[in-house]
Amino acid sequence: MSEGRVLKAYNSFYYVAAGGVTYTCKVKGRMKQERFSLCPGDLVTFDQDGTAGMITSVLPRRNFMTRPTVANLDALVLTMAVAKPLFSPLILDKLLVLAATHKMPVLLALNKMDAAVPEETQALVQIYRQAGYRVFPVSAKTGAGIPELQAALAGKITAFGGPSGVGKSSLMNALDPELAQQTGALSEKISRGKHTTRFTTLVPFNGGYLADTPGFGNVFLEGVELGDLAGYFPEFAAYAQECKFTPCTHDHEKICGVKNAVAAGRIARSRYASYLALRQELTAAGERMYRK
Repeated sequence: MSEGRVLKAYNSFYYVAAGGVTYTCKVKGRMKQERFSLCPGDLVTFDQDGTAGMITSVLPRRNFMTRPTVANLDALVLTMAVAKPLFSPLILDKLLVLAATHKMPVLLALNKMDAAVPEETQALVQIYRQAGYRVFPVSAKTGAGIPELQAALAGKITAFGGPSGVGKSSLMNALDPELAQQTGALSEKISRGKHTTRFTTLVPFNGGYLADTPGFGNVFLEGVELGDLAGYFPEFAAYAQECKFTPCTHDHEKICGVKNAVAAGRIARSRYASYLALRQELTAAGERMYRK
């Protein structure tokens, strides 16, 4: 019996890496009779027969995300374009909240800095570094910032996530041209033709793995409780103790340390606006559930 890591799931096949070989595996009948979850990043045991195999068990996970579907991550690199398409603070802040609910260590890659005004890029970097995140301004086109991001990902199992069109695949190709994510040329067996990313795939990289994932479409706040939302904005914590009421919603209260910090410029107005928008979204969702 061997142990390996699932690189990709396609139809009923799972491609498992072990000892430098990728095995085409199926799930043993006994597992099918039980409820099981299997996705890229999972560690599994399997019986091998040449380059084929039969998965017999899934080992315990360190973490798991459903959107994108991937397990055992060391870092989630949320990738946004600072230009073309227009940067959306709300989308990024919503993704940061979702990552926090899964306790994922996050790195931010701000791509396409070559197409943006430098001062605007630096302002975004400052906002998110001030909020406590590791931020990497990069350009997949010119190579700017790529060595720093490579070093940060060395030896890690990392997923790339973000909206479609922000250049995730181009950025991964800049990190390692052999990845060839745009054509899906990791393996003839795995890619099944030339296309942009449709399925999560783990790719060996620099002693670890990179995962390219399908672009996010609609991003829902699954698993986020309204009362926990403020805790997912880490820069709020230092000022929340100045609030008159506990708990404080940081919304309608007249004496609120977070609102005072926003007014004084210590918390970015864009971040606070995202917080209020997400509060409204969660409140509306709760009301719909109540009416049902």
